[in-house]
Amino acid sequence: MTWFDALLVTLWAALTALGVRRGLSGLIWGLGGLAICLLLNSVSGHPWLNLILAGALGLGVALAAQRFVASPLETPLHLAAGALGGFLLGGAVVAAITLGFPMDYRVTPQGRTASYPSASLPPALYDAVRDSALNAQFQALWNADSFLKTLLVPDQANTSRRN
Repeated sequence: MTWFDALLVTLWAALTALGVRRGLSGLIWGLGGLAICLLLNSVSGHPWLNLILAGALGLGVALAAQRFVASPLETPLHLAAGALGGFLLGGAVVAAITLGFPMDYRVTPQGRTASYPSASLPPALYDAVRDSALNAQFQALWNADSFLKTLLVPDQANTSRRN
C-alpha cells in the first residue's frame, strides 16, 4: 500500500461518511452524481459547458433530494441507504482518479501496446501509482464494457470507439 492508496481510501471513506450523514438523501446524492457523470461523459461536449451543466444538474439533484425526502435520518435503514450512495459515488471517484493518469503507448512488431502509468510522471507519483494496490484492482476496468469506461475513463472509451 502506498501513500497514494492511503489518500484514495481516505477520500472514499469521506464520501461514504457524507452519504451516511445525509441519510436517504445520500442515496439520491450518490446515484444522481453517478448519473450526471455518465451523462456528461457520454456527450463529451465543451469542458466549460460540461462544468455548467454539471453544476446545474447537481443543484437539481440536491433540490430534488431535499424536497422529496422530508426526514432523511429517520431510521438506520436511511443511514445504510446513504452509506450505499456515498460508497458508490466514492468508488467511482476513486477509480476515475486512479485510472486518470496518462498512459505510454509503444508500437512494436506485435502491435501497439500501452503501459500505465506513464513513465513521464514525476518519480514519486509514478512509483506510488505503479505500486498502488487500488491501481492493481482497477486494472480490469481497462477491458470493461463501454458503460464503465464511459463513466470512469471516458477518454479511453471514446478512443476505443474511434479505433
